[in-house]
Amino acid sequence: MNESNCPDLTLIARGKVRDIYSIPGEDDKLLFVASDRLSAFDVILENAIPSKGKLLTSLSLFWFSKLASIIPNHLILPSPTQPNFDAFPESVQKYKDQLEGRSMIVRKCEVIKVEAIVRGYITGSGWNEYKKSGTVHGIQLPEGLVESQKLPEPLFTPSTKADQGDHDENIHPSKVAEMYGPQLAGEIERVALALYNAAAAHATSVGLILADTKFEFGLLPAPPSPATTPSSDAPSSATPHGTLILIDEVLTPDSSRYWSLDKYVPGGPQESFDKQFVRDWLIAEGKKAVGGVKLPEEVVEKTEGRYRECYERVTGAKLA
Repeated sequence: MNESNCPDLTLIARGKVRDIYSIPGEDDKLLFVASDRLSAFDVILENAIPSKGKLLTSLSLFWFSKLASIIPNHLILPSPTQPNFDAFPESVQKYKDQLEGRSMIVRKCEVIKVEAIVRGYITGSGWNEYKKSGTVHGIQLPEGLVESQKLPEPLFTPSTKADQGDHDENIHPSKVAEMYGPQLAGEIERVALALYNAAAAHATSVGLILADTKFEFGLLPAPPSPATTPSSDAPSSATPHGTLILIDEVLTPDSSRYWSLDKYVPGGPQESFDKQFVRDWLIAEGKKAVGGVKLPEEVVEKTEGRYRECYERVTGAKLA
C-alpha cells in the first residue's frame, strides 16, 4: 500500500513512510499507519516495497514489548491483551482491509525535537566526520579507528529533529541540555543508551550487530495509565517537564543499521539490513537527488527480502 485512503478520518500528516490520522471522539489518541513507501536521500521513490509497512509495524511492536521494562511508550493498541484489529475503534474498522497489520493507536504527547541517536560502531556520517576531525558530533574519539570499528563504548550522538523537507542537524549532546535543561537531557541520554544496550544484546544473540539506531521521545503531563499501557511496569522517567515516553517506530531497518555478525569485518562498509540496495542503485544510476524515480523490480525484491530477513531474525517469527 503506497498511500492510505480513510476519508472519514482526519489526515493530520503524511510523512515519508507514515500517515497519521485523528480518531473521532478520542482527542488524546492518534492512528499511525505505516505505508510501503520508501525514501532514500530524502526523496520518496515512485514504487513501494511490498509488505514494508507491516514488517516495520510488527518489528516495532516486538521491540515496544521487549523494552517495556526500561521506559513507558506511547502504544495503546494493539496490546498483549488486545492483539487483534477488532479491538480498534469502530470508526477505524471500516478501513480494516487497508490498515490491519500496519497501524497502531498511540497516545498523543509533546514530541521532543531531538533524534536520540546511539552509535555502537563508527560508520555513516559519524565515520565521515571522524576522518576529517577525529570527532563524532563534536565528541573527541581515540586516534586510529577504522571504518565500522566497534567504539570503546556506545555514544549518544543526537541530532535536531527537522520539519519534513528539511535536514536533521548533528549536534553535540550539550546542545540538548541547552534546549531542554540538564535534567531532561540527562534522562534522554540515559534511557537512549539503556535501550541501545538491551537491543544490541538481543541482536547479538540472534547473530546480528546493531551498529547504530535512533530513538524518539515524547512527554506526557502525567504517568500513563496502567490500564492501557503495556509498558506500565517500567521505572518512571518523570522529570519537571513531564513523563518521558518512547514514541514513533523503534529499532526498525528504517531507523537502525543492522549487520550480520558472521560477515562483519571492520575496515570498510558493511552489508546492511535496510534500503542499501536502493541507495546503491540510485548512486550508480546518477539519480541520488531526483524525484519521481521508479525502481527496477529486482531492486524492489532484494530490498523487501532484506527487510523481511531482518524481521525474521530479530523476532524469530515469520510474517504472513
